[in-house]
Amino acid sequence: MIHPHQGEHWPEPTPAQGIAFKDPAFMTNRDRPVHRWVPWIAGYSQEFVADALARYLPHCGTVLDPFAGVGTTLIEADLAGHAAVGFEINPYAAFACATKLKAHRVEPAVLGRAACAFRAFQDEAEAGGTEPRTAPPPGFRTRSAFYSPKVLRKVLLAQDFIADQRPAIADMFRLAFAATMVNYSNYSYEPSLGRKSAVGRPDVEDYPVLETIAAKVGQMASDCVWYRQKRRSRARDDGRVVLASFLHDGDDGEPGYRKLDRHGIDFLITSPPYLNNYHYNRNTRPHLYWLGFCEQPADLKPLETQNFGTYWQNARDHKHVALDPTIDDAEIRETLDEIRAKNPERGIYGGSGWANYAAQYFNDCARFAAGAKWCLKPGGTALVVIGNSILQGVHVPTDRFLARIAEAQGLQAAGIHVPRDTRVGNSIVDSAVRAGKTAKATRLYESVVELRQP
Repeated sequence: MIHPHQGEHWPEPTPAQGIAFKDPAFMTNRDRPVHRWVPWIAGYSQEFVADALARYLPHCGTVLDPFAGVGTTLIEADLAGHAAVGFEINPYAAFACATKLKAHRVEPAVLGRAACAFRAFQDEAEAGGTEPRTAPPPGFRTRSAFYSPKVLRKVLLAQDFIADQRPAIADMFRLAFAATMVNYSNYSYEPSLGRKSAVGRPDVEDYPVLETIAAKVGQMASDCVWYRQKRRSRARDDGRVVLASFLHDGDDGEPGYRKLDRHGIDFLITSPPYLNNYHYNRNTRPHLYWLGFCEQPADLKPLETQNFGTYWQNARDHKHVALDPTIDDAEIRETLDEIRAKNPERGIYGGSGWANYAAQYFNDCARFAAGAKWCLKPGGTALVVIGNSILQGVHVPTDRFLARIAEAQGLQAAGIHVPRDTRVGNSIVDSAVRAGKTAKATRLYESVVELRQP
């Protein structure tokens, strides 16, 4: 563990030091009940969260995740008997999270009967040549057909069936569709959403769409039984997710964290977007349209502007993004200056645009730290999983910078732990636009920044 001290140039973290946290790599969630309902491109593992909860909050308390995603933190906190609350700006992710948190209330037999009715509906529709009454979302546009004609008909028939179900069952089917919808489309994650043809894969001319959705619903029904058995008390309140930004002002002019009681959170655990410009919202655009969370491109604008650290595409055109006045740190300023000086001949595609992006990211780190300071009880702990980055060939130790920024907001930086000393980062390292050529080999790692309320 590295004990940070404000203003010093800390050494690079070493994996042998620190608390032996469970590996935060999210891939294992694909095999875990309830967590496996929705594929998600990033996040952390349920083992990491469960271990952290047992270590830091052995008694029942209130757990917060300011960037809830599809709910790994909230599910594990709820299962362990804690009150769980999260913030999420993406309506699809928030829907997935909220649906999971209600799993223990779903009657598996009722869901099972609906799955049987779905299969019977499919057989009747196929035999009778039924034409769907549902239409694709009119505002959803892609460069090439998202679904081939045969697949589209089956997708629309599935929407017909879902529309006739009562809300609780309909939500389970909607989530099952959303979790599988890219599989039978002409697009895929490689890792960002793009056409299969662009990576040498054929379009999907036909697919057992309804069978796939039915199988997913069956899996979900089984997991509902498991959740009901594992959850300590079905009678207590469900965990909740707030569809709002934790950082930015809402309609009432207040940042989201001020909707919570001051000093009411025992434990905060989260993983904000990394400094890698991964576009979560664009990658969920099909889900947002097909589930009815947006109708036109303008509906996605708030997701762009409220995303943690915004996106390079939003920041690059600014002449100069200044650091928040509370960030008075020489190394952070020097790092931004070094990035800004890179490749000036490329204009906004060179160092200037990427320095603006990084500055906005650190400004949001300050907003996050202010929110954590507001929410945490005296003695409360925040664990923030974050990865370092490389921009224009310049190494950016986001973990160390976050710790210093948090100290400037009045939190104590208790340490930096490195449970994962290597991570896949081709989108960062191998991109000439983002990385260029680094002066020396730079290790991409994942840290847990431990912060504490005095």
